[in-house]
Amino acid sequence: MVIRVGTYNVRSMYDDNAALARVIRAMDPDVLCVQEAPRLLRWRRRRASLARASGLRLVTGRRFGGVAVLAAPGTRVLHAESHLLRPFLGLERRGVAIAVVERGGTRITVASVHLDLVAAARLCHAVEIMDLVEDVAGRFGAPVVLAGDVNEQPGGPAFGYLTRRLADCYPLAPRGDGLTFTARRPGKRLDVVLAATGLTVRSCGGVQAAAADLEAATDHLPVIAELLAG
Repeated sequence: MVIRVGTYNVRSMYDDNAALARVIRAMDPDVLCVQEAPRLLRWRRRRASLARASGLRLVTGRRFGGVAVLAAPGTRVLHAESHLLRPFLGLERRGVAIAVVERGGTRITVASVHLDLVAAARLCHAVEIMDLVEDVAGRFGAPVVLAGDVNEQPGGPAFGYLTRRLADCYPLAPRGDGLTFTARRPGKRLDVVLAATGLTVRSCGGVQAAAADLEAATDHLPVIAELLAG
């Protein structure tokens, strides 16, 4: 059975939250990786309200790091954990949110990531994240799907490291032009879904949502991938 994995940088919900919820509903994800989840005042309540308005539930995600995993009602959550990554002086603290989920017999280990703006930190965290998520995947026998805002386009060192371990889903079954930033004038592909060997990519790309909602919801465009085990 196909499992739909989405990723979306929600810019701390600073923009039009009603539009944001409509876009996520249009994505119709079985599991959603979120970046820049709220971290300041009433952060738990704001994350929970986003999940509720989107028809999802919050699975995991620490306050700092700003990453979270949400799941649809029919998605079974077998395990969830979150980690802060190695700190770099003067840089924002980064994290990873990991969940093992199952839908219609397809089981995957999902990691929500948001890499740094600084190249050295991006690469260091990419290595650290893969060590963490592959450990979980091995324990649960569930292939890795990494989704998020990598702050780097294809060809960069962190992107290259990750795609030596995982397949970049978009080129395998592209839908749309793949560009995700900015939402108003897309010119870069920063938001990606990467999948381990053993998962077949049925499609990957943009979301069929109202253009006005996509522009109003946040400064990134979402990505949704349809994956099939075997």
